[in-house]
Amino acid sequence: MLMLIDMDNSHITTTASGQTQQPESHHTPRIITIMDLLVLILSALLIVFISIDTFEKVDFLENHRYMQFQLWVCVFFMIDFFVELAYSHDKWRFFRRRFLFLLLSVPYLNIVNLAHIELSGEVLYFVRFIPLARGALAMSIVTGYLSSNAVTSLFMSYLVILLMITYFCSLIFYEMEQPVNPQVQTYWSALWWAFMNMSTVGCNISPVTVTGKLVAVVLPIMGMVIFPLFTVYLTDYVQRNAKWKSN
Repeated sequence: MLMLIDMDNSHITTTASGQTQQPESHHTPRIITIMDLLVLILSALLIVFISIDTFEKVDFLENHRYMQFQLWVCVFFMIDFFVELAYSHDKWRFFRRRFLFLLLSVPYLNIVNLAHIELSGEVLYFVRFIPLARGALAMSIVTGYLSSNAVTSLFMSYLVILLMITYFCSLIFYEMEQPVNPQVQTYWSALWWAFMNMSTVGCNISPVTVTGKLVAVVLPIMGMVIFPLFTVYLTDYVQRNAKWKSN
């Protein structure tokens, strides 16, 4: 029985024996590799920017350096999309599968700021995380490429997404709950709360804001979706080791 995983614009095919078959003519242009690396670096810098502003209680709309940086990062993300589209062998298929990446690359926060659109602080904070979602997807795909086994590749990709979502949700929870919730005195309390809710175990910290309650719903749902992959990965790992020892 064959297992097929299609990630990004490449195919990884794994046979029942655990051997990986790569496409015969697949070759990633150097410019795509360089741009993927830059996407990862810029995504990491965005995470650092947002983390520092959150911990220091900086108004990001008034932080001109951040606004300019996010604008150019989003522009680069959009350029990266169209460059990869140009090099794609099946452009329509690439566009359909990666259209979400393009939507996540739009500098919505800068548009809102320039157009003087009135939004609540909670909504603006969520809008700020949209480019990070683009970066998290890129990180998950690149991480998946590091493994030659299809199941391990899928597992690593989802593990990155799991960690990124947990961290982003902990920042959002800390930003919204810390001023009004006496149970959230430090960021570490918010991080502990996020990990416990992602694991579906639950935590003795109760959210009091609408945003905190929404995040409290999202985290267990993501945990229930992603954690079964750990079982799939462990089962595949045991089966591959058993076959290797029997041979």
